Amino acid sequence: MSDPSVWSAILADPGGPFDPATLRLVVRDQQRWSRRWLYPWVRPLSRAVVFVIRVVKAFVPGVRAHVTMDALCVWFLRRFVSPEAGTLLIRHFIVETNLLNVAIRNARVAGLSPVTLRPTSLRDLGNRAVIEHDVNVYDVLVALRAGRHRPGPLDLSGLDVEPIDASPGLRRWLNLDIQTALCLMNIPFAACLTRDEYRRAVHSLRLDTQLLGVLASLTGDDTFWRWRPAGIPLRVDSGLDVPRAVYEHAVICEYAHAHLRARAAATIRVDVPVYSQAGSSSPGLPHDVLVGQVGEDR
Repeated sequence: MSDPSVWSAILADPGGPFDPATLRLVVRDQQRWSRRWLYPWVRPLSRAVVFVIRVVKAFVPGVRAHVTMDALCVWFLRRFVSPEAGTLLIRHFIVETNLLNVAIRNARVAGLSPVTLRPTSLRDLGNRAVIEHDVNVYDVLVALRAGRHRPGPLDLSGLDVEPIDASPGLRRWLNLDIQTALCLMNIPFAACLTRDEYRRAVHSLRLDTQLLGVLASLTGDDTFWRWRPAGIPLRVDSGLDVPRAVYEHAVICEYAHAHLRARAAATIRVDVPVYSQAGSSSPGLPHDVLVGQVGEDR
């Protein structure tokens, strides 16, 4: 009788495609002591503190402190969060930008510019990156809804992920996993954003259904619907477990991103002729293009 581990099942990940190197980071992150021993305690504590903050914000809804939030975020990531978790967080910003830009390029709505938010270091997560990340989703989906699509050939370019520097050589006081970190980071987010900004950020997690629907429509591929989150987006859910929803949102984006990369690789295999080396008139295409392989994210 075999004796498989939980981690081998996660690495197999039969639920959807996943970048292999990123999946290994996820497993290492899940194996951290903080995920097992600290997260179960921090999660309810975070929800209770955020609830109190939101009650207070009901009476002072306009208070905001974006600069303070950004500074706390970067400081916390550099001193208390593991490099693996930091890498996963930074990567998510790039992956979601890639998904939005695939929608933009293929919808071809006049006047809709590509999203440019592409942090590659912990420092880049300052300067309103978190707010911009959420607003980009709203802006793109609203523009796609209001604009007129122009049909054209499917464009699956621009799905690379730049090298990420999560300061692995920096000495940290703790090396928290990503889920525990999200619970603690949700507290200053709730405190430093206005009531409406926080509601907008939380509801952006419900927009995965719309984005997946856009990708399914533009590519003619219903596979994207498999990963839509539970619930319906036409409801503002004030009781959402935000850290858990953020984590699941990141996984959904990874599934969609890996699926698009696989489709792009398949397109190259079909469209690029393979020349024989003997007597070939090939213009010298590199081997990885000839066989239609897309390299792993660096």
